[in-house]
Amino acid sequence: MDASAEFAPFETIGGDASLGLVLVADHAKRALPAEYGDLGLPASEFDRHIAYDIGVEEVTRRLAALTDAPAVLGGFSRLLIDPNRGEDDPTLIRQIYDGTIIPGNYPLQAQERERRLERFYRPYHGAVSALIADVAQAAGCAPFVFSIHSFTPRMQNRPRPWQVSVLWDSDPRAPKPLFDLLAQDSALTVGNNEPYDGALRGDTMFRHCIVPGIAHALIEIRQDLIADAAGAGEWAERLAPMLDELNRRPDIHEYRQYGSRTGPVPHN
Repeated sequence: MDASAEFAPFETIGGDASLGLVLVADHAKRALPAEYGDLGLPASEFDRHIAYDIGVEEVTRRLAALTDAPAVLGGFSRLLIDPNRGEDDPTLIRQIYDGTIIPGNYPLQAQERERRLERFYRPYHGAVSALIADVAQAAGCAPFVFSIHSFTPRMQNRPRPWQVSVLWDSDPRAPKPLFDLLAQDSALTVGNNEPYDGALRGDTMFRHCIVPGIAHALIEIRQDLIADAAGAGEWAERLAPMLDELNRRPDIHEYRQYGSRTGPVPHN
């Protein structure tokens, strides 16, 4: 028996689909199926940002409880395969990440790459797609998709001064008002597409939102701010009323094609 058959590639959290809000957490967990062991890494590497988005699982669970929105959480470490990359992205299965070599990913045969896509990556995206479709049907309109991530305070020995950032590609409906709401707090340094560019062809928001024309935003919270339950709860309480406000905007629930800064959006 394939041991990975008992490993869940995603977790769903129930909620009120009629609200029209979907929460997504690609990198919520750091788990690996038993047959992959530790990918040849010491346990300490799975405490780092290279294995998962620290704090995101707790923020997402609390946000789901506060907003009553359904959610999908990725169930596997990004070191196994990264769900927030396109299938043809060279960083889909990393062999080195922020100075750490991942022995279990090198060398990687084409058959193993396809196995990880089929067993973990595609089921996760199937769950995201299914939840978005269920919410659209229940709400009778286009849903608003909110993606939750976190970033390390330092990357390649460079400090990152932002506490939070809003990432987006070309659809401004949710990111711009969300940025403005966050910026009202003078204690926060808010980044606009920092420390990453929000336009990544084939990533989760491109696939599930840009292509069908669904309003969305991706937030990045600095990991030291949400590494414990208190910090995660504080950020969930900060974000929940903002999501409620955005979700009440009529334009958020319309299907609109904005294209992508990465190139033309493929037609389904």
